[in-house]
Amino acid sequence: MRQINTRQKPSFSEEKALHARGYHFIAGVDEVGRGALMGPVVAAAVILPENPKGRWRNRVRDSKQLSPTVRESLYEYITEKAVATAIGVITPEQIDSVGIARATRLAMKAAVEQLIPEPQYLLIDYFKIAEVTIPQKGITFGDSICFSIACASIIAKVYRDKIVSAMDEIYPGYEFSRHKGYGTREHLTHLQRQGPCPEHRRSFGPVKEALECRL
Repeated sequence: MRQINTRQKPSFSEEKALHARGYHFIAGVDEVGRGALMGPVVAAAVILPENPKGRWRNRVRDSKQLSPTVRESLYEYITEKAVATAIGVITPEQIDSVGIARATRLAMKAAVEQLIPEPQYLLIDYFKIAEVTIPQKGITFGDSICFSIACASIIAKVYRDKIVSAMDEIYPGYEFSRHKGYGTREHLTHLQRQGPCPEHRRSFGPVKEALECRL
């Protein structure tokens, strides 16, 4: 199981090394929603200045280590200070069609391709994106140790949480705003009682089981 050091601050060392090699536009890339049972998988790509300044830097962490209030505050700082940010969204239908691994890469690809200026190098949490020809590096625990990736994780998390929370009004009774579509006991209970809604991923085990129980 992945272990996270909650005290660790992501550093800018990967970016500095790439700047020294002549790369100026370096994008951190991360995704959220890969393990959820419903809703889209969302990726964010963030190009930061070569020397980002401000006290907000000290608050940046992997998005999972931050409270919603802190995440939303940092979202505003990052989008304001960044050279560029972009989002890629892959729907539940697309996830069911191509599988979650490829859907995750496609979300990242979509985010990267929307960046202006075009990035010269990508720093990615865990993955490499085979569908993209830009030089890149997949970093294990990247969202915890690499500053640009941590910033991307915050942008993606805030963006996806807003999408999923809005589903509460469209599909009441699942309490999506509480669990954000992940397989919590609460979510699984609602899923068994009500069956899947159109935003649930039919290819995921618990959703399949809920569908079979209603046949």
